[in-house]
Amino acid sequence: MRDLLFELVARDMKLRYKRSVLGIVWSLLNPLAQLVVFYFVFGLMLPMNITHYASFLLTGVLSWNWFQSSLVFATGAIVDNRELVRRPGFPVAVLPIVTVTAHLVHFVLALPILLLCVFLELGSVGVSMTALPIVIVLQFLLTLSLAYAVATFHVPFRDTQYLLGVLLQLLFFLTPIFYDASGIPERYRWPLSLNPMTYLVDAYRAILVAGRFPDWRALCVLGVCSMGLLLLTYTLFMRARYRFVEDV
Repeated sequence: MRDLLFELVARDMKLRYKRSVLGIVWSLLNPLAQLVVFYFVFGLMLPMNITHYASFLLTGVLSWNWFQSSLVFATGAIVDNRELVRRPGFPVAVLPIVTVTAHLVHFVLALPILLLCVFLELGSVGVSMTALPIVIVLQFLLTLSLAYAVATFHVPFRDTQYLLGVLLQLLFFLTPIFYDASGIPERYRWPLSLNPMTYLVDAYRAILVAGRFPDWRALCVLGVCSMGLLLLTYTLFMRARYRFVEDV
């Protein structure tokens, strides 16, 4: 299974950037372009008065892009791989994992740029960096659990991709990417507290920007919920997989 996952991720990367001059560099240019736009608007034109705003902003952009891109591409994980789904004995459950892993690769490739930005603004990277892999694993589990759900629903209900686009746009503004959640009045914070990406973004910033360990209690709750959701959506996916061959 590991070899199959590696081959499918490599295949996904090659097909995505086939005949592209810059290739995988596009995965770095997109978040950097977002960084420039957001920094110009919220760092210069409408300043948020947030310390180390470039690192603060890039941390949110990169973690959100991994989450968003994974779910957008996961909707087509089944319908876009008809030849694999129809192949007898092929483990279709690996396809959402391939999607999330491929975008994890993009996230990891962009990490050196983020670390450079943090080093230039803060001058050093603290021991809190040892907690970074834990947060990455938690985001992987959360994203994969949702990827199984959207991949399953998109097979019989092709409007899933459009509905997901609307939901992600709303969720983007309910995630503290270009603003600090602590600056929001207490009575308006409850939507952010229901958003799991809020805790992940805060954890990344605690580790990279603040130089301290994240809120372990919040991450433990998030981890348990993500595992429970993953079990639920994986079970749903496996029960629906018998109809994939007919519906794709």
